[in-house]
Amino acid sequence: MSLFDWFANRQKTEPKVQQQQEREIADGLWTKCPNCGVLAYTKDLLANQLVCLDCGHHNRVESEERIRQLVDANTWNCLDEQIRPTDPLKFRDRKSYSDRIRETQEKTGLTDAVQTGMGTIDGLPLALGVMDFRFMGGSMGSVVGEKLCRLTERATDESLPLVIICASGGARMQEGMLSLMQMAKISGALNRHREAKLLYIPVLTNPTTGGVTASFAMLGDIIIAEPKATIGFAGKRVIEQTLREKLPEGFQTSEYLLKHGFVDAIVPRTHLKKTLAQLISLHQPFFPLLSPLNSHHPYSQPELIPLKTAQGQIIVESL
Repeated sequence: MSLFDWFANRQKTEPKVQQQQEREIADGLWTKCPNCGVLAYTKDLLANQLVCLDCGHHNRVESEERIRQLVDANTWNCLDEQIRPTDPLKFRDRKSYSDRIRETQEKTGLTDAVQTGMGTIDGLPLALGVMDFRFMGGSMGSVVGEKLCRLTERATDESLPLVIICASGGARMQEGMLSLMQMAKISGALNRHREAKLLYIPVLTNPTTGGVTASFAMLGDIIIAEPKATIGFAGKRVIEQTLREKLPEGFQTSEYLLKHGFVDAIVPRTHLKKTLAQLISLHQPFFPLLSPLNSHHPYSQPELIPLKTAQGQIIVESL
């Protein structure tokens, strides 16, 4: 074999090596940050709750992973898994709504766009709903409304705080008026929860828009948002075309809403569990006669961490 033939054969094999390396990256060993482009070891990224180790970008989180991040181990009790969506309007666009539901269920392993259940955070019991953007953009249909309504009613009956992790593009158009009805339905259940003087905390993640923003996402006693999350009702382009004005920089971000008083705090995901535990603990019944003998009471205060507010950094002091 001549030297020329040897180099020619080597060039033929090099693309295969490159393709093999690309397949290894695509298999999930490394994850590329969509914000800064840095490659991160996927295990390290998961250990940091899917927050970029270089720029702090908050990647989208699946509902199962979110539950693992927030709820104490072996305390999660899923509710109403048997409720499944139907196609009462026989809706069809490029494909039928029933086919779209079935394909999405097979792809995600979910029955619909929210998981609800009971668990504990740092030993404190709560009712938790977690929306999943993978299921048709986290859109709110009849099943999402029913599951969140049942969760809220159970939290009211059992005198529990309620936390809902919001991630949605809004109401589900394939269900028409039935999806819009869920806004009032959940809002009514939340009002009964409020009348019972119980705590409700929505956590707004990227994105939270449409009918979800127009209903239960903005009805919390304390509204928390993740950094740089998109939060709004209509899209930015639609608003600009309607008003015929250029919107300000950073419009519909959590930082913009914090500045204008629509959210109460921006909490990084790595601090979210501690913050929720702190807020739930501060709103539990106060026991002034606790002694060192019962210092492990379930309502004892967890470690407090600073919250970012419109007025700057503050720390809530222990009772």
